[in-house]
Amino acid sequence: MGQMKTPGVYIVEKNAFPNSVVEVATAVPAFIGYTERADNKGKSLSNKPWRITSMSEFHNYYGFGPAPQFKIEEKPADSFEETAFQLAGQEYLLNQSAGKYLLYYSMLLFFQNGGGPCYIVSVGNYEKDDSVETNSVEADKLSKGINLLVKEQEPTMVVVPETVLLSAVDSSSVQQAALAHCGGKMRNRVAILDVWGGGKDRQDPAGDCIDNFRSALGINYLDFATAYYPWVNTTIVQDSELSYENVTNPTVLQGLLRTELNLGEAPDDNSTPKAIQQIEMINNITSDWDGRVGEEVLADKMLLNKSLRASSPMFGNLIKEMREQLNLLPPAAAMAGVYTMVDNTRGVWKAPANVSLSAVVSPTVNITHDEQEDLNVTTQGKSINAIRSFIGEGTLVWGARTLDGNSLDWRYVNVRRTMIMLEESIRLATKAYVFEPNTANTWVTIKSMIRNFLTGIWKRGGLAGASPDDAFSVNVGLGETMTSEDILEGILRVTVLVAISRPAEFIEITFQQQMQKS
Repeated sequence: MGQMKTPGVYIVEKNAFPNSVVEVATAVPAFIGYTERADNKGKSLSNKPWRITSMSEFHNYYGFGPAPQFKIEEKPADSFEETAFQLAGQEYLLNQSAGKYLLYYSMLLFFQNGGGPCYIVSVGNYEKDDSVETNSVEADKLSKGINLLVKEQEPTMVVVPETVLLSAVDSSSVQQAALAHCGGKMRNRVAILDVWGGGKDRQDPAGDCIDNFRSALGINYLDFATAYYPWVNTTIVQDSELSYENVTNPTVLQGLLRTELNLGEAPDDNSTPKAIQQIEMINNITSDWDGRVGEEVLADKMLLNKSLRASSPMFGNLIKEMREQLNLLPPAAAMAGVYTMVDNTRGVWKAPANVSLSAVVSPTVNITHDEQEDLNVTTQGKSINAIRSFIGEGTLVWGARTLDGNSLDWRYVNVRRTMIMLEESIRLATKAYVFEPNTANTWVTIKSMIRNFLTGIWKRGGLAGASPDDAFSVNVGLGETMTSEDILEGILRVTVLVAISRPAEFIEITFQQQMQKS
């Protein structure tokens, strides 16, 4: 207050309460990948982190999913690939040749599992040339997309679903970049990683995907990341979204249909009305529809697709195989949704495990109790969380460890994420006292502010202890956390000790017989 020079009454207001610590958001993932487009009313959103809260907003800014294209091929006698369908004693393969992008499907899976606000970093658009049969997902673009998140303070998770589309070497390089970003640069977020080749069994002839993943990842910043195995079979893509137009070699499809229905290319004198109708239907697969466009052609194509399904069991199997391949997704996006759901219902300190996955039919590999042992506890410490199917319960997340599984400090992902929440919340609140006098008044104010915040967390179950004094302690002051030299150098040191609640991962029940008493 200024000097009082004029006679009168002067009002002086004093703050009765200290500043409070506001709990920061804990479940805001950032997704990096390819989209159909990236614009906001004509303004490009390419390579720019952008916050959305729903799938409808994603559609507004980034469009819809890719147009997957599949190629029908005869299966070689020496091939170990899984047969898509059989016809007249010949086995056929169905391989996706274009439209290999996962971000859109991963976003659907994220919101199905309780996802909320998130950031999208679009690093490129879909390849427009359907004849391209090479993977257009580039490791450099994904790594640069991760680096773009440096200036964003809100994201708490980093998910890059399309790393599994890269080669094994490129995939590990992008994941290492995510680890360096989360643990080395920012230290306020975690990476949720997907195991490359995680849709296959560990005994697959191509090699053990878990051992390969562990070997390629390195040992840096493992406490800021978690991984899940295996991939999951989902219900994201429906049969109605697929048709004969998703086949890149329609003439081969026509030949197979003619073989199955025992028809020629054109009707003859012996052709029945039904055969004539079927021949016309098959020929329409490669029709240009007289150059027409619009809703009328769309309705004709839908009718043709329904007719093919009704007439040909082989075509139905073809559509089913397409759907199953597209619905095979890595689980990181679903886990980001689970983290969000658990944070909102129980709190960030609750381990995101023993929770069922939505829009998931089953894991691609059934893991037994004994098989999970090497995933959960290993000499290298790189714990991989299992996704398991239980009779009568569905598909459950059955693990809550970080990749630093041998660390007593950072073994559990909920411990790491709770510490990130506490550190960020207290850091942002304490910024208000930068350049304040380094005196006892400031120390007491900061101490009471932090204690009030931690007391609230303890009451909600985030800290372990029968009383607040058992759950945490806050120390600040000359001779306690600072020396006289620290004060001369302008340093104010606060020491906070917290007892974070940890999950009961192993429950042991002891039974023993006793003597009969009556």
